[in-house]
Amino acid sequence: MIIINFLIDFVLHIDTHLGQIISTYGVATYAIMFFVIFIETGIVFTPFLPGDSLLFAAGAFAALGSLNIFALLGLMIVAAVLGDTCNYWIGHFFGEKLIANPRVPIKKEHIDKTKEFFEKYGGKTIILARFVPIVRTFAPFVAGVGKMNYGKFISFNIIGGIAWVLIATLAGFFFGNIPFVRNNFSVVILVIIVISVLPMILEIVKSKLKVKQVE
Repeated sequence: MIIINFLIDFVLHIDTHLGQIISTYGVATYAIMFFVIFIETGIVFTPFLPGDSLLFAAGAFAALGSLNIFALLGLMIVAAVLGDTCNYWIGHFFGEKLIANPRVPIKKEHIDKTKEFFEKYGGKTIILARFVPIVRTFAPFVAGVGKMNYGKFISFNIIGGIAWVLIATLAGFFFGNIPFVRNNFSVVILVIIVISVLPMILEIVKSKLKVKQVE
């Protein structure tokens, strides 16, 4: 419960926490952010990490000169692409055993929802999933479990990684320091989270409506 409360506070006040990290660790902040983005996309057990909000907040600090925007974009893109690649190979070699192991904290509904994305969008899921929390973490894992052609996977992975980092970070860079946004940063972060999960919510509602129609 303590960890959950910490994560909620960190996400909602990510501007404050990131500012403290920058002032405390300086250049090492890039390494910390690289690690967070890599882990969020690269380890199937950590879909709860704040990828979107972290990139947005980092972009806002880059606009103030606290971070170098070019170094930030380059490192975060590499972290995102490497993370998905790592997750793909984990799924490829160990996925079925991990899913079948009751001791491993992988929720079946997350796997099922990601599979539905693949059924609907095919390989493009790797790109689209970048903008949907939770699905973002499970998509490369499921691609690996399904033995998706690696050539196609890495192409979608690179495109999705670049698009996600550019959009989220540059949104913060250009809009994060507008007075209204800066004074209501927690609200803006909540809006970003809602917008991110909205496609997944709509898909769940649609699937439930279809079930009711069949019944």
